[in-house]
Amino acid sequence: MSRLTIYPDDQPRNILRQTDEVSEIAAILGGELNVRFERWHFEAPLSADAEAGEILEIYRPHVDRLMGEAKAGSADVVKLSPDHPDAAKTRAQFLQEHTHSDDEVRYFIRGGGTFMIHENGRIYEISCSINDLISVPANAKHWLDIGERPDFIVLRLFTNTSGWAAQYTGNDIAARFPVASV
Repeated sequence: MSRLTIYPDDQPRNILRQTDEVSEIAAILGGELNVRFERWHFEAPLSADAEAGEILEIYRPHVDRLMGEAKAGSADVVKLSPDHPDAAKTRAQFLQEHTHSDDEVRYFIRGGGTFMIHENGRIYEISCSINDLISVPANAKHWLDIGERPDFIVLRLFTNTSGWAAQYTGNDIAARFPVASV
């Protein structure tokens, strides 16, 4: 289930607002942060052993549309399971506050993750699930929790064709906020 929870950035247990209404999440994120949040209602049949390239081709019409809207130069698929040997390492790199020079566009095909955006003296915790599309604007301070046992397939778009590149802020704020359940 998708959910938005907002906290003051100095009070991780003080919930200012919480909602699981997709239209309300989209309105708040769009109005306050210029974050695009949508729920797409399409699913493609995927076999459990589908490879990233096959998944990308199955979703090609949606990928092409998104790439045009986002002026993206490349797309890929990340597929991570709880038994993946790099699961803990991957989670650790996402759990530090960072920014990107381009928008971070993600569509959850399976599973989910929780984005934490640090802006305007607040933390916006956005729990994303299957069929959620989120686009975090370039230079927004954020981190992502994929959980202790990540199990997801996510489509990623990049303006920068070299792929995912984080600029870490050095702020330890991610450690002061509760780990999100995914």
